[in-house]
Amino acid sequence: MLRSCVCLQNGGSGKRRSSSVEDASSCRSSEIERVGASMQTTTLGSNGQPQTLTPPTSTRASSLLQLFQRKGWCKHFRKPLRGMSATRAEKTIRAAIFIQKWYRRHQARQEMRKRCNWQIFQNVEYACEQDQAELYKFFNDLIKHMPQAIEAGNKGQTSKQSIGPEKSATLYEETGEMARIQLELPIQKKHIDLMIDVFRKKRGNRLHPKYVCMILREAAKCLKQMPNLWMVSTAVSQQVTICGDLHGKLDDLLVVLYKNGLPSASNPYVFNGDFVDRGKRGLEVLLLLLSLYLAFPNAVFLNRGNHEDSVMNARYGFIREVEGKYPRNHKRLLSLIDEVYRWLPLGSILNNRVLIVHGGFSDTTNLDLIKSIDRGKYVSILRPPLMDGEALEKAEWQQIFDIMWSDPQASQGCKPNALRGAGVWFGPDTTELFLKRHRLSYVIRSHECKPNGHEFMHDNKVITIFSASNYYAMGSNKGAYMRLNNQLVPHFVQYISAASQTKELSFKQRMGIVECAALKELAVRMREHRDELEADFKKYDPDDSGCITISKWCFVMENVTKLGLPWRLLRDKLAPGTDSQCVNYVRTLDLLDTDVIMEAEADGTSVMDALYANKASLETIFNIIDADHSGEITLDEFEKAIDLLVAHMPGVYSKDEMLEKCRMMDLNGDGKVDLNEFLEAFRLSDLSRKEQQEEYLRKRSTCQRPSESVTRLADTISRNTLVVEHDIDPTDCEAKVVGQKS
Repeated sequence: MLRSCVCLQNGGSGKRRSSSVEDASSCRSSEIERVGASMQTTTLGSNGQPQTLTPPTSTRASSLLQLFQRKGWCKHFRKPLRGMSATRAEKTIRAAIFIQKWYRRHQARQEMRKRCNWQIFQNVEYACEQDQAELYKFFNDLIKHMPQAIEAGNKGQTSKQSIGPEKSATLYEETGEMARIQLELPIQKKHIDLMIDVFRKKRGNRLHPKYVCMILREAAKCLKQMPNLWMVSTAVSQQVTICGDLHGKLDDLLVVLYKNGLPSASNPYVFNGDFVDRGKRGLEVLLLLLSLYLAFPNAVFLNRGNHEDSVMNARYGFIREVEGKYPRNHKRLLSLIDEVYRWLPLGSILNNRVLIVHGGFSDTTNLDLIKSIDRGKYVSILRPPLMDGEALEKAEWQQIFDIMWSDPQASQGCKPNALRGAGVWFGPDTTELFLKRHRLSYVIRSHECKPNGHEFMHDNKVITIFSASNYYAMGSNKGAYMRLNNQLVPHFVQYISAASQTKELSFKQRMGIVECAALKELAVRMREHRDELEADFKKYDPDDSGCITISKWCFVMENVTKLGLPWRLLRDKLAPGTDSQCVNYVRTLDLLDTDVIMEAEADGTSVMDALYANKASLETIFNIIDADHSGEITLDEFEKAIDLLVAHMPGVYSKDEMLEKCRMMDLNGDGKVDLNEFLEAFRLSDLSRKEQQEEYLRKRSTCQRPSESVTRLADTISRNTLVVEHDIDPTDCEAKVVGQKS
């Protein structure tokens, strides 16, 4: 056998050549060919005895092919009649097949985990947006359907606009460390460098409030002069850079500026909205972008996103951020920020061929109408104004709403976006008609987090760009920005900020961080429905055993949360330590009551918290329900509003239940509810809910402790989601250039 091997040289000299990958492969191939060529078929002869048939010589050349084509070929070596053991070739092939199957199963499991985590992140995010949108849709329907709403709405809008900050208003000194830098108008490049140096530090990164007011006021003044759609050109610069959502991720903005350079006449930028919310450095991102615009007014174009809205800011953290950083001046700063929001342009058109908007468009979007809208009316997009004693023209408001909130879909058509609760899903046919109608080549939009920071859809005619890396958790996604040359050919730069924090981690550790962050987000969302979950679990557990079947557990989870998640895959995580047949739902509830989940819930803001924080909305609702403008709401007036609420959100509560809740608002028992009682009812309701939860937890802590598996999972989540702040280093990133999709 060895003498016939191609690895031997000089005929029969027996001297072996130096080994290499190719030589080893040749040796194995030779052996396989000999085995295949020498295979013999055993049959039964006429006398009933086994006979061996040797294939003719002419067929031996194709014996290897015949060997692998034969079904169950590897079992052939184990037939007793062959009288031979498995060769090294067979062992090698069998080992390779085994490794390949194992690797494919491993990769499939990892991909399934990644998709499951991604689905949790997105569905929880969109469910929160849906809650917010539905709440304000109800308010807008109140305004539309109740006759006294117009006057009340105008009153609310007038009072809000009259609070516009005066330049001479007194500022209060803030406590704590402030940055010792001086800024002045006009903002120049040296001021930008100073601000970047201050903002990137962990401590002492706050500007004096007078400089914050100066930047906001000057930016609003300049933006007010701009059209609804920026007209961007590459005639001089020969290229342009486009950035998507930043969401308070200052480290990503600094990475973009470090890798791509500061704006200039030869290096213009378009920032496509969603500068704030969710991230902890939203105020710094907003101030730096506005300062870049003031310093380079012909090279920086800022589009409005759906989060440039005080209603969204109340829910997603930006208002709390401003209050925490400037507790004595936050009201004035927030009023100035609203003024900036209302004057931000709604989109950009590049070389008259490419539309750049935050969300997308619908089958009714008309760019000519958008250009003519008075965008200054829309301090909040979710809460449209009432003007001149008449309800706002809905078609006009819908134009803005659609370009801020819409998403593309793979299927044809245009339909309401049920996942977000706002905007539409638009298909390839809608895109084709829209581009043809407005003579455009393609559309660039943001609004959706993508694993690689960008995505092509609709035959490359819709491009999504998302610039916040590590958006959901450390390592969850890449950020990206795109560069277009004079021929509008796109190239992308993908990056991950703070890369050193994950560089030394194994793949398993990185996956664990993302998975724990997803479970934490999901558990916080589930805590909002904890009482409903417990009640429904017990309906299917009449014996109070603490266990129900997995199908019933999945049904309850989906029926209560309505998140559309693969609950069977999540059973091991949300009910740790249970078997495959029954689920111990008590462990699910115990997980929701752990410290790490409760602390995360306390750090967030619920819909009702956001509503109560925005008292102007509650006052407007009170004035709407108060039909006779007496300053008090009677039970009859409540009943009219409830009829509309039942029609708008059927099945949530019965009319009798809501009437009883209205009677409970009458704190002094005089049969009427004034404004103070109305506001106090919201505060007391939230306070009572929290007290009930705390009392329940105290009782549970005395009678029963969580299982070891739940405690271990909670500790893992706490450890993997702990965030330690550092000074921002824009050079600490991983980036690569990605060309145009072919």
